[in-house]
Amino acid sequence: MENSEKKSTNFIHEIIEKDLAAGKYQKRVHTRFPPEPNGYLHIGHAKAITIDFATAEKYQGLYNLRFDDTNPVKEDTEYVDSIMEDIKWLGFDWKERLFYASDYFEKMYNYAVELIEKGLAYVDDLTAEEMREYRGTLTEPGKNSPYRDRSVEENKKLFAEMREGKYEDGSKIVRAKIDMASPNLTMRDPALYRIAHFNHHRTGDSWCIYPMYDFAHPLEDAIEGITHSLCTLEFESHRPLYNWVLANLNDFQVDAPKQIEFARLEITRTVMSKRKLKLLVDEGIVSGWDDPRMPTLSGMRRRGFTPESIKNFCEMVGVAKSNSMVDSAMLEHAIRDDLKLKAPRLMAVLNPLKVVVTNWPKGEVEMLDVPLNQEVPEMGSRQIPFNGEVYVERDDFMEEPVKKFYRLFPGNEVRLRGAYFVKCNEIIKDEAGEVIELRCTYDPETKSGSGFTGRKVRGTLHWVPANHSVKTQVRLYDYLLLDEEEQTSKDFLENINPNSIETIDAWVEPELAKAKSLEKFQFIRHGYFSVDPKDSTDEAPVFNRVVSLKSSWKKKK
Repeated sequence: MENSEKKSTNFIHEIIEKDLAAGKYQKRVHTRFPPEPNGYLHIGHAKAITIDFATAEKYQGLYNLRFDDTNPVKEDTEYVDSIMEDIKWLGFDWKERLFYASDYFEKMYNYAVELIEKGLAYVDDLTAEEMREYRGTLTEPGKNSPYRDRSVEENKKLFAEMREGKYEDGSKIVRAKIDMASPNLTMRDPALYRIAHFNHHRTGDSWCIYPMYDFAHPLEDAIEGITHSLCTLEFESHRPLYNWVLANLNDFQVDAPKQIEFARLEITRTVMSKRKLKLLVDEGIVSGWDDPRMPTLSGMRRRGFTPESIKNFCEMVGVAKSNSMVDSAMLEHAIRDDLKLKAPRLMAVLNPLKVVVTNWPKGEVEMLDVPLNQEVPEMGSRQIPFNGEVYVERDDFMEEPVKKFYRLFPGNEVRLRGAYFVKCNEIIKDEAGEVIELRCTYDPETKSGSGFTGRKVRGTLHWVPANHSVKTQVRLYDYLLLDEEEQTSKDFLENINPNSIETIDAWVEPELAKAKSLEKFQFIRHGYFSVDPKDSTDEAPVFNRVVSLKSSWKKKK
């Protein structure tokens, strides 16, 4: 593809196109997604994945999946497996380019030795508390460690002994020797290696020292031939260290990777911190990482979100240089927009009130042929049995109707969707005075689809056949957070919505009894629903509401 055809759509693409025009990186584009396997991916990671992988695809380049497994204290193969599943579900394929930071542990050790030999790194014995004292503040420079001037020979010997396991965790670290008076606190002799006597999920007990992320990250990129290292904005202050590491190692003097930062994704009423999400799991506030209320990709997949809706949402959000808060209604709009022409539209009653059609021929069952989605005729239709006894929603009836209430009330006529006009004639109440049944009559000339052009009614109600409907469980979800932003509470657990899930019994039309795992439907008037893959059985599907039908977000033209 010619460069003229690669029209830039954001500032990252503009940078890449300038590099291509200048002949940098042999006119290659190679990106990577580098998750730490210490939790499940969430919607914020989906944005990063989309930017990383789609950017490479735009320029016919390559992209890697690389696990930054440099911290064995928090990592697990469970997270590795879930991350790969989520990325594949989104529709991205790293092909044979799967890498791990642990693949490079020996090389990283040797690069640290090279820095020591150049007098650019040293072994420090300060405690963590002492390091904080020596570091200084934003307004005051730090001061040099008393161990900063150790000889190259002593530093090499101590580093080798650290590798051999001769020292306890926290007793020594390797630090870069840069500038303790730097206005950028990241450059005040940052840590490069730490001691951690933990079993690593891939290397076992082979290592007891591990590189810090700020040291490992540029090395991983450079070793793999990454050209553009795309990161979120919190790494902007770390970019000078990224460049310093590569500039001071002999192997990376030509075409070192370029780090570019973009705004991370923040969504109202949504927890976007992996640490906080893990706390929700550990505290039992949610049922697990794949709880449908979680903004994890596994949770959203279980709830019924589609990969297309998530990628479209990320595209709508765009790529920016400064952080901002995205309205959660935009994400809801994306899933509605994706499902509106994909999902069959069927009927479910969540709070039933029985309606008996008194003039229906006793014992007769008529099979009504009703379209699955009137906007998509090629979907076909399904059969619904009608025998004069149905359930409607309880709030579709008012004994004393308010103004502009056009549904069922004494003397009023409505259409039962896909069936006939019915008129409410009688109300049946129990001993407590609660309405338990409506007696109605129907007009046989008003059958839907029969070409009836007579009188009009203003209300159309969804319904299910009382004797042929299927009782099932339906879960309705609200946001996990009460307030617009999780930062509104010092302890975000105080901001948890106690009513984030409501589980109810519902009655659905017979067609829905055959619903399979993750199959999606629009329940007329109630929203889009998906079959829970974990709790459903062949005999009893459980439906998760993906999103309601109403949106407060308007797409700007």
